[in-house]
Amino acid sequence: MARRTVNRKDLRAENDAAEALEKASGESAAPGKKAKKAATPKKKAKKVAKEVRLKAFWGVFNQSLKRVALYEYSERKQADKKASELTTSQKTPHFVQVVKEQIEA
Repeated sequence: MARRTVNRKDLRAENDAAEALEKASGESAAPGKKAKKAATPKKKAKKVAKEVRLKAFWGVFNQSLKRVALYEYSERKQADKKASELTTSQKTPHFVQVVKEQIEA
């Protein structure tokens, strides 16, 4: 392999010296080009977390964890009654559990 006779550091130093001379003399190397402005950092817009509202219900479930019935949270007695009726009539255990569902505001 052939070696480079001039490395990048030397080229960079030459370029920096030429730019310093340009600034001192007030002329630009390319008359058609404008000097670059310092880049200002853009402000990032923060994402507002969407508020999720949940409502509690009582759900009656079968042995396969399928929801059979749904009652308001204040109607716990009706949910227990439904679970006991289904347990006796279908001979498979049913149970009551809290279910939280998302509500649209």
